[in-house]
Amino acid sequence: MAKPFNTLRKKMSPAAQARAKEQTAKMLKDLPLYELRTARSMTQENLARTLGVNQAAVSKMERRADMYVSTLREFISAMGGELEITARFPEGSVRINQFEEVQPKGSSGNLHR
Repeated sequence: MAKPFNTLRKKMSPAAQARAKEQTAKMLKDLPLYELRTARSMTQENLARTLGVNQAAVSKMERRADMYVSTLREFISAMGGELEITARFPEGSVRINQFEEVQPKGSSGNLHR
């Protein structure tokens, strides 16, 4: 029979617990959209309702390697987040703001692109 993770964690050394926590934090910073949706405890159906599209459209978006910034922004917003685009250079990072409010607030973008 499987044991709850909390029971196993209590048996780990403090150093092992710290490594596990660090690894978890690292993994959560780099996720594909479908894993991000799952981590936010959302189903494709929930997200589809929020976006006003069908479940198949959400599935298609999650598999895309290329999409419009506005589509990605709506997807992230529907999960309760905010999209930021940052360019990283050896001398520092710059937040790119030209993609903010490409369309008027309240208007819906084309999620089927």
